[in-house]
Amino acid sequence: MLKQQLQIKLSQKLSPQQIQLMKLIQLSTLDLEQRIQSEIGENPALEKGKEIDENDLQANDPYDDYQNDQKIDAEDIDIDAYLSDDEVTNYRVQANNQSSDDEKGEIPFSGGTSFHEYLESQLQNLILTEEERPIAEFLIGSIDNSGYLRRSEDDIIDDLAFTQNIVVENTELKRILRKIQSMDPPGVGARTLQECLSIQLERKEKARPEVALARKIIDKAFDEFSRKHYQKLQDRFHLSEDELRSVFEEIGKLNPKPGGALSESSQNNHIVPDFILTIENGKLKVTLNRRNAPELRISNNYKEMLSGYAEAPKKNKSQQEAVLFIKQKLDAAKWFIDAIEQRYQTLFLTINAIVDYQSDYFLTGDEQKLKPMILKDIADKIEMDISTVSRVANSKYIDSPYGVRLLKSFFSEGMKNDVGEDVSTIEIKNILEELISKEDKKNPLADQALSALLKEKGYKVARRTVAKYREQLDLPVARLRKSI
Repeated sequence: MLKQQLQIKLSQKLSPQQIQLMKLIQLSTLDLEQRIQSEIGENPALEKGKEIDENDLQANDPYDDYQNDQKIDAEDIDIDAYLSDDEVTNYRVQANNQSSDDEKGEIPFSGGTSFHEYLESQLQNLILTEEERPIAEFLIGSIDNSGYLRRSEDDIIDDLAFTQNIVVENTELKRILRKIQSMDPPGVGARTLQECLSIQLERKEKARPEVALARKIIDKAFDEFSRKHYQKLQDRFHLSEDELRSVFEEIGKLNPKPGGALSESSQNNHIVPDFILTIENGKLKVTLNRRNAPELRISNNYKEMLSGYAEAPKKNKSQQEAVLFIKQKLDAAKWFIDAIEQRYQTLFLTINAIVDYQSDYFLTGDEQKLKPMILKDIADKIEMDISTVSRVANSKYIDSPYGVRLLKSFFSEGMKNDVGEDVSTIEIKNILEELISKEDKKNPLADQALSALLKEKGYKVARRTVAKYREQLDLPVARLRKSI
């Protein structure tokens, strides 16, 4: 049975302005520039540049008297042109009257050739029939950025049948794949690491004994090779220690990710620091990149247009719609300018709190002086939410005398040493990395031994914690660090 009832509920919601501010805070400097350009393109009431003061205009301009006597007549304004402003097509606002001598204030970036484009350009050098070419193109498209073909042959055959309407046998697919594996870089198109290394060794000079031995070990004893069972390899292939060492040196020259170099070179890794730290007379000074606080203003034309409508004695329906449209654009522009200003203030407060907290490190550059610091420490200091500090730290870079670093890298948990002092986990990781780099590679240190060495240095770190820090440093276990 239907019935009505009253219910009182207290809820908390973010306003559109707060949501906009949160989105702007997490943007990097380059992303912010793109966001501002996008907003200027969408909102004609928002302009770039300093606010124009009417008192600063030239008093002796011969056109001033004429302009001051003119009033905006609401009847003379084409309302439809403003209401459809966002729907203007590109060809109506583009001009083709630039001179070839005009300079463009842009810094060009080399796009380069992508990994897959490089592979496709080599297809013309292969002897392929018209039926084989689309299959080869499909196989190249299935190769990942590391250079491997990780899909099964059955999946590829099914996809070719359903998407390309091409029926191909397994033997024919393998034959075309072998042609692709003959292309550069060596090892491309391999399905496993073993096949990748074998392809690269096949293209080396076979007369060299270490190359022949290396291929024999990869093809017949890859499991022992990957586990670094040196004694088993010596016994199985009747090798001396020097012969086995030369084989491993030869294999070490191979590329386990043949597509990695080309894939990474095509990416733009240009970083624009958001903050700039300098040391002046023994004091720290941090400034924001100017590109973080662009000068924006509200269009004076739109202000005058709104005042002109306000002075009109009567307003018909179309005029009311125009007033509403202009007011919405002006409000949106004002909200956006306020959000940019609040973003500037938030970044300024956060970075100053971080620099002040880690002043000992920034004055010396000694990572052992990095204090344990978590997001809550900075949030309490600037009296803001932890999520706000997280948005700032996760995507912002600081340019200091010691290099450009991500703010997030200065945050770490802490633990006490044997004298009760708080030390950062960053310091412990650096000591752990140093211990591993200086160990005897013929007998590398296990995690338990590393834990004992850290304890001798005054850091009580459990074996599990050592294993966690080692994995974070991307260092393998002792068995895989072993060498001949």
